[in-house]
Amino acid sequence: MKSIFSLFFLLFSIVSLNLDASEWGIDREAIYYPTDKEPGSIVVDQSKRRLYYILGDDLAYEFPIAVAKKRKDRFYGIFRITKKAKWPEWRPTKRILEENPDLPEVVKGGRENPLGARALYLGDTAYRIHGTNNPRSIGKAASHGCIRMYNRDVKQLYELVSINDKVYVK
Repeated sequence: MKSIFSLFFLLFSIVSLNLDASEWGIDREAIYYPTDKEPGSIVVDQSKRRLYYILGDDLAYEFPIAVAKKRKDRFYGIFRITKKAKWPEWRPTKRILEENPDLPEVVKGGRENPLGARALYLGDTAYRIHGTNNPRSIGKAASHGCIRMYNRDVKQLYELVSINDKVYVK
């Protein structure tokens, strides 16, 4: 009888997590993720190529990401989200323009924009967590430094986070 109760409780917990997730437009289950980080914060694990949105009680939403091609271009630390943008415009850096001289100085927001559907700006840096117009890059070392996500995932994350939320990048 005890094992039946345990199984029922486990199934109820999973269904409850899915109901909570659907309230936020999230199409994924929460995973077990033991951490001391506060609920509402983000942990970016570049070595695992995963981003975790912390729910609390050792639960998180997990998203696959792309990271910088070169290890020297990766960034680390604790940041705050300072700006959120839908279909942001992209201003290629000087280095990117040198590598690709045919690029315009500004790329308007839209489906062809490398920043994708949403962008979360980190502190006063040039780094962002953003969508992509190249979904094949997710799970790989592919960017010039920023954290890329599938557009559907960054849209979900965008709705969960607020200005000043913490982002831990390791």
